Amino acid sequence: MKTSEFTTTFLVDQTPEEAIKAIKNIRGWWSEGVEGSTDKLNDEFIYHYKDVHYCKMQLIELVADQRVVWLVLDNYFKFTKDKSEWIGTKLVFDILRKDDQTEIRFTHEGLVPQYECYEICREAWTNYIQNSLRNLITTGKGEPNPKEEDGFNAELAQKWKLV
Repeated sequence: MKTSEFTTTFLVDQTPEEAIKAIKNIRGWWSEGVEGSTDKLNDEFIYHYKDVHYCKMQLIELVADQRVVWLVLDNYFKFTKDKSEWIGTKLVFDILRKDDQTEIRFTHEGLVPQYECYEICREAWTNYIQNSLRNLITTGKGEPNPKEEDGFNAELAQKWKLV
């Protein structure tokens, strides 16, 4: 079945257990400034990048060495007209053992080409997943966004109803 949702896949020599551990370490591959817990079922966290992007997510599925799923509870993009983009979408990581390698398949369920943010998000996810996450899994060092000097902006998060 052909899907238009964003998906990217890569193989590593590490075990599924090592891959899952890295995936749940969002601060190691996506952003050092993530607020909240990201690794236990029902954990909620907030990702933010300056005043451009804030989102609140919840870990809704965790299958040992096989799957991690976060649900986007709320989202704000400064650069889109439709402020509901991403809300209700899911970040899905499926991990499969293939011979002596591990396949990581990332799908942003609900992120479709019709979204205003699609091209920017596709480019960003490709970089975070194919470069930063892969490096975290294979070398122990990802390339996340650095923690912002001004830190988490609670006032903006409150305004956007993310807290």
